[in-house]
Amino acid sequence: KNLLQNMNHKCRCFCFIYFYFFADLLPASDGDIKTMTFLQEVVDILLAYIVESFDRETKVIDFHYPNELLQMNNWELQDEPATLDDILISCRATLKYAIKTAHPRYFNQLSTGLDMVGLAADWLTSTANTNMFTYEVAPVFVLLEYVTLKKMREIIGWSDGRGDGIFSPGGAISNMYAMLLARFKMFPEVKEKGMSSVPRLVAFTSEHVAFSCCHLPLLFLTSSSELNDVFLFCSGKLIPADLERRILEAKQKGFVPFFVSATAGTTVYGAFDPLIAISDICRKYNIWMHVDGAWGGSLLMSRRHRWKLDGVERANSVTWNPHKMMSVPLQCSALLVREEGLMQNCNQMHACYLFQQDKHYDLSYDTGDKALQCGRHVDIFKLWLMWRAKGTIGFEAQIDKCLELSEYLYNKIKDREGYEMVFDGKPQHTNVCFWYLPPGIRYMEDKEEKKKHLHKVAPVIKARMMEYGTTMVSYQPQGDKVNFFRMVISNPAATFEDIDFLIEEIERLGQDL
Repeated sequence: KNLLQNMNHKCRCFCFIYFYFFADLLPASDGDIKTMTFLQEVVDILLAYIVESFDRETKVIDFHYPNELLQMNNWELQDEPATLDDILISCRATLKYAIKTAHPRYFNQLSTGLDMVGLAADWLTSTANTNMFTYEVAPVFVLLEYVTLKKMREIIGWSDGRGDGIFSPGGAISNMYAMLLARFKMFPEVKEKGMSSVPRLVAFTSEHVAFSCCHLPLLFLTSSSELNDVFLFCSGKLIPADLERRILEAKQKGFVPFFVSATAGTTVYGAFDPLIAISDICRKYNIWMHVDGAWGGSLLMSRRHRWKLDGVERANSVTWNPHKMMSVPLQCSALLVREEGLMQNCNQMHACYLFQQDKHYDLSYDTGDKALQCGRHVDIFKLWLMWRAKGTIGFEAQIDKCLELSEYLYNKIKDREGYEMVFDGKPQHTNVCFWYLPPGIRYMEDKEEKKKHLHKVAPVIKARMMEYGTTMVSYQPQGDKVNFFRMVISNPAATFEDIDFLIEEIERLGQDL
């Protein structure tokens, strides 16, 4: 006791926790103090990690190979409970080896950064621990989803924000909802009679569509061959004339075209399809037009850049992922639908144990019966609270800054020795795709030999980035193009100095290749 009195508060908490177990926390009787102490320790760990994540002197990743990481810590599950002190050690170890996705020099994925208000909202929703299927169990969250989806539809350009929508686990599921709605709209009998009741359907998208769309034929079509890739311009944009030609060819073969997925911000090139021309074709042939704006949809928030989505208001449905360019904590993806009531008619199953028809409030707020999921996480609160904190102008400034950084990178390397752009012209989004040619292969005359060596450059530099822990940026091949760097910027913490650092680091790590 005397020893504890002489320790500082943090050490007292540590020793206090040491002898306790999960069973001693709430709802255990007299568990309130133990619970508060334990959770405070967890919060201290999290706050220290947050501060460290924004420190440019720290590593983006403390990389270890899988076998090493398995051996360095005891990750196995045991029959006997661990102490709360052991649990805290596990929390620290988990964050020690986690990727610091908030780090200003983490550019590896489309979803980067960490917003403090969004984080607070995530903590709050986990504490509330409720489900989004009925107003009965999630009254405030259901209302916030209603007002936010309406606002997003207004921004798209649908009159008075009319229509429908839902938040889903990600862009893949939002795109799946869109295809499901398109099929139901054309053939409502499919809900009762199944795919055998409809003709052979065919869908169309671009060659650079997100990988999620490649899964959809497995659910909706007879085979993956019935998802037609439409040819692109060299910058990654869909060619409308080719789309129309393929629609006509499909009809001649006895297929029924029912769905076109245009892309607003392709995953690799960041290209925006010509939505107005695509819309004209869809209307001509009575085909559902979907816009996959998972990556580029957030540009609708920017007065400077929203022109890239001109024609989006003509779409039947739009996917928009605020967890990408808007930095809402994962996950937060919205499907917006122009026709009100269609989602309910398409997906409704009348589960009487959830959606009783004699409740004492407006049943239209029981949104679960228009979703495929039963259990649905509260994703809306993160976006809504951030929107309250930033306002629309705050999101606009954040997005514009990321576009400015990408333009800065493009301008610095497009004529710089040792760099070669993957396609001509300024990128439309924050995607900057380029090769770095080390001195050793820069002047090779044999084109095939040069190509063979260049293919190995980006993977080696990326591996060294991770081993040093200094930065992370993605790479990939595309068609006949060998591995190139695909730099994407969505992290609000990134600065011009971080872009300079990236260029210098690529050159440092690849100088000897």
